[in-house]
Amino acid sequence: MTSTVLLDAGVVTRCRRRVHLEHDPAMRDVPKAAADPATEQRIADAAAHRRGVAEQIARLVGSDWTEIPFGPDVSSGDRERATLAALRAGARFVWGAQLPRDPSGGRRGSIDLLVRADDGYVPILVVRHKVSDRGAGARTSPLTDPLPRGSRVDPLRRIRPQPRDQLRLAHAQRMLQAAGYAVPGRATGGVVGMDADVVVWHDLDAPTWPGGRTALSEYDSRFADRIAVATAAATGAQPLARPSRIVECRSCPWWPTCEAELRATRDVSLVLRGEDAVALRRVGVSTVDELAALDPAAESPTPLVGMTFADGVVLARAWLRDLAVVRRVPDVSVPRADVEIDVDMESFGDSGAYLWGCWLSGKDIGEPQGYRAFVTWDPLPCADEARSFAEFWGWFTGVRLRALARGLTFRAYCYNELAENRWLLGSAERFAGSPGIPTQAQVREFIGSDAWIDLFGSVREQFLCAHGKGLKTIAPVAGFHWRDPEASGENSMRWYRDAVGMDGGEPDPGQRRRLLEYNEDDVRATWTLRSWMSSPQVRELPYAGDL
Repeated sequence: MTSTVLLDAGVVTRCRRRVHLEHDPAMRDVPKAAADPATEQRIADAAAHRRGVAEQIARLVGSDWTEIPFGPDVSSGDRERATLAALRAGARFVWGAQLPRDPSGGRRGSIDLLVRADDGYVPILVVRHKVSDRGAGARTSPLTDPLPRGSRVDPLRRIRPQPRDQLRLAHAQRMLQAAGYAVPGRATGGVVGMDADVVVWHDLDAPTWPGGRTALSEYDSRFADRIAVATAAATGAQPLARPSRIVECRSCPWWPTCEAELRATRDVSLVLRGEDAVALRRVGVSTVDELAALDPAAESPTPLVGMTFADGVVLARAWLRDLAVVRRVPDVSVPRADVEIDVDMESFGDSGAYLWGCWLSGKDIGEPQGYRAFVTWDPLPCADEARSFAEFWGWFTGVRLRALARGLTFRAYCYNELAENRWLLGSAERFAGSPGIPTQAQVREFIGSDAWIDLFGSVREQFLCAHGKGLKTIAPVAGFHWRDPEASGENSMRWYRDAVGMDGGEPDPGQRRRLLEYNEDDVRATWTLRSWMSSPQVRELPYAGDL
């Protein structure tokens, strides 16, 4: 049986409603949200990374390299025919392969690299993110011999779980099987990551997924579902996917369409996202109004994972009153100290942390108060990052020790410690032995102490936020506003590119100043937030128990 639609690998990690909208003929001319510049830049960066890896491997393997033409003047059909010709000829390395379409399975798609192994081909992805961590146990092979038979158990790397990568490899494996070019036996696929130094191999038949599932079985289940959703949309059948707000909505081009429908129906996912909204609909609680009408002291009609049932009811009531933030507790508190430092780190993807910004306040210890930045403007990754991190840690530790020597208490604050902790520990590991770099044990001692406060955790525990708990959302409630109207983490990535001349241009001093001002506002925002949380003004917020 031939499928009505042909789907690529991306559908298995895409929202089901988006798959429906993409295949519904009635939605073809509906206006969509403008493309996010940061997303477009990431796509361009990924393409440039793939191109660089292709040239690197091509130099290493020499004449065995076959590249499928690509460009605006080359149709997908032409690329498919060229790929098929290369496979029939037994080409050893095929770059940019457009795999033969699989009408019976409903599949179409491409893969970065196919390598000939035994009596078939294995797929390799090239991605611009980390695919391994320090450790041991990953199977890798060098780029000079990117074949699974030459792989070994790597004593320096362990696999970093990347479900999307494995599912994309599974899609390519099923297409190779349908075309008759898959290697017999266990399914294997490789990934070349951001470091571009080895191929990391995944056993797609290994039971490494929850419940003992394999990457292939997980892919098969998801793909069958997306085929059903897309076919129903394309044929005008009863839709199998309805709109529901999830994290992905923030960057989806179809969000204006879904948002309008969700608001028109006052859908419960406007308050509780993801699986919680799905679970509530199953028991007949489909709207914000229905959730708000329930007794928060009663037993939940269904288990929730994102928050407690009582909080969900109160959040629905806050949403109906257009209240962005309400107090969960009668009395809000946050740990304070005699000497305080607000910390905010700026990184560029997985490449490194180029800026550590600090705001010193509290009692005088002989150090100028206010903003201080420790920064490198050498394009990341770079050796100078070690120097800027060492200077930050030295100054930071010096302030802490001087405060304690004077008998004063000390605390430092960040907003969502996951990012700062990652780069504190990661920098200590990467630059171990360099002048001024702390040991990982020293970093762990500090971040595990009561001197390191995550304000995000304090907000999560003491407030209910109808529109999210991000700093850009909660700080304005405390009276703080960023000077730059475009201030955001995503936009800072674009500013950084210009600041260091990453795309071949001259470094832009204006964008450097903009990043420093943005970072200064971030640490001033956390200072303002906790000052407000410690003040009587916080009681002006409605209390959840009164709603």
